[in-house]
Amino acid sequence: MYERRCENGPGGAPVIDTFVADTPPGEPAVDPAVVAQQAVAKMKLAGPEIASPRAAGTYIVGVPMWMWVHKGPTTYGPNTASATAGGVTVTATAKVTKIVWRMGDGSTVTCNGPGTRYTAFYGKQASPTCGHTYSRTSADQKGGKYPVAATATWAVDWQVNGGGGTGQFTEARQSQAQVAIGEVQVVR
Repeated sequence: MYERRCENGPGGAPVIDTFVADTPPGEPAVDPAVVAQQAVAKMKLAGPEIASPRAAGTYIVGVPMWMWVHKGPTTYGPNTASATAGGVTVTATAKVTKIVWRMGDGSTVTCNGPGTRYTAFYGKQASPTCGHTYSRTSADQKGGKYPVAATATWAVDWQVNGGGGTGQFTEARQSQAQVAIGEVQVVR
């Protein structure tokens, strides 16, 4: 067995090649889809790296919350790795195609990208790509915060090096966060 690791994949992502001796005659053929799964295991794919909502601070009922994630090879992609078994080498590339946010208040938001980073320039307008507006406080929740879950769907495209097959499958990874939602009262 031989392994080669380079840091020259897309966006500086690690590229890992593993070579295993050929299968002896009479051994069953290797399923390239299984080898593709081995390549994905090398990628160490994770759930989204949530940038917003942040756990610190309090958001306000009725004010749009912008949601976005940091993009990295293991948290958003693209990420590429290869694996070899029984003389079959497969290269797989994974990237996130959508993130489904469960907001803790019964709402679900599906975002088809990493979201847009908020800046003060936007004021109180809603996010153009990924956001949610809470309609009630989180005061009655455990710890006074809503539990938020962001589940990324990774699309994995693979191909046998030198021809002989291609395929695609999906993987899901999840991250958790908590968010406090308060209420502003106007006193006159």
